[in-house]
Amino acid sequence: MEKAKKLLHRRQTYRGGLIEMVIWELPERSIHWPHGLKYRLVYVRDRARVVGYDNERGKGDHKHLGAREEPYRFTDVRSLLRHFWADVRSIDND
Repeated sequence: MEKAKKLLHRRQTYRGGLIEMVIWELPERSIHWPHGLKYRLVYVRDRARVVGYDNERGKGDHKHLGAREEPYRFTDVRSLLRHFWADVRSIDND
């Protein structure tokens, strides 16, 4: 059985918080991960998730902005990273 391949795993501090980004390329697409990727991008500050993007099984692609959760339209990894960082910077500038 083929294994998932880690495309990205980065942890870094950012303005008093922590950012962790993990992206896996799955061996095959499925109903849960139609684009063949599983990802989790999160910005945590003061032990609370400030921004998060993930595609948890059963929920599909979505993002968290504070306590709010909303669908996210995944197109590609580059756009995912760009959108995540734009939200992190936007929240951090409020």
